[in-house]
Amino acid sequence: MGENMKKMITTFSAVLALVVSTFTFSTVAKSAEFFTIGTGGPTGVYFQTGNAICKMLHKSAIAKEHGRKKGIDKAYRCTAPSTGGSNYNIGQIKEGEFQFGVAQSDWQFHAVNGSSKWEGKQFKGLRAVFSVHNEPFQIWARKKAKVKDFKGLKGKVVNIGNPGSGQRGTMEELMKAMGVDNGYFKSVTELTSSEQVKALCDGKIDAFGYSVGFPNGAMEQAATCGAKALPINLTGGPVQGLIDGADYYASATIPAGTYTGQKKDVTTFGVKATVVTSNAVEADLVYLVVKAVFENFDDFRKQHPAFAPLKKEDMIADGLSAPLHEGAIRYYKEAGLM
Repeated sequence: MGENMKKMITTFSAVLALVVSTFTFSTVAKSAEFFTIGTGGPTGVYFQTGNAICKMLHKSAIAKEHGRKKGIDKAYRCTAPSTGGSNYNIGQIKEGEFQFGVAQSDWQFHAVNGSSKWEGKQFKGLRAVFSVHNEPFQIWARKKAKVKDFKGLKGKVVNIGNPGSGQRGTMEELMKAMGVDNGYFKSVTELTSSEQVKALCDGKIDAFGYSVGFPNGAMEQAATCGAKALPINLTGGPVQGLIDGADYYASATIPAGTYTGQKKDVTTFGVKATVVTSNAVEADLVYLVVKAVFENFDDFRKQHPAFAPLKKEDMIADGLSAPLHEGAIRYYKEAGLM
């Protein structure tokens, strides 16, 4: 297949994904209320998460139109565009531009508490909806860079992620724990999650750090061009200190065989992906979003391999530092989960 044809197919797929991500809650919904779920890069699991939620809402709406389910007599139109990631999404929710967003559990914590990057910009109105999959932080290095662990990144070209992404935030936290700054590397790049794999495979960068659920298609692409995820040593080291000092971090393992050529378990640490909103978003809408996901739970879990191990009772508790939104609580109580 020629390059142009490949590009055309990729472009078509991207356009199709955006079209599919917009669902109307009634074929005649003239007064439809429009709302947005901020996600992440188009190759990441956040994009899939937002679109899976829209899909479940669409499914509920169709069921309701056929008289099978009670719901809210209001038409909603849901869209889940690709965005800059966690901190960008939280910022847009704060501004009232987005109604929901997917964000790493650590940035949910920092935003609601006014710590780290959110110092002086505390967002007290941030509300939790539910948490989703685990996101181990992974450092991927290309074969020719001959890097075995974090220390081996000294003097290398490393992608630290785009400003506003959770990826960038976690990389900076890890660097701080390791006692290094950007000067430790030969140079740093600020590529987005969707640009970094090609740059790694093309030899433009030596490594990148990325928080993502597994298995992930982009990471498999990195593996097939010979790159490997580096183990991060936890025992008694600075990263263990990072985990012990924060509720939103936990040790994590990517099991052997997850990716091509991965012969051993990769030890690391990670966060949870969480869905957040604000106290300014109406309770009926939040209730409807949660109801759609939890009442179509088996279907939701099939939308991505990272969702397969999810359990409802964990989703309403794990990785949530902001208070639960009243609309979410209403559904959880109604469903006997709280």
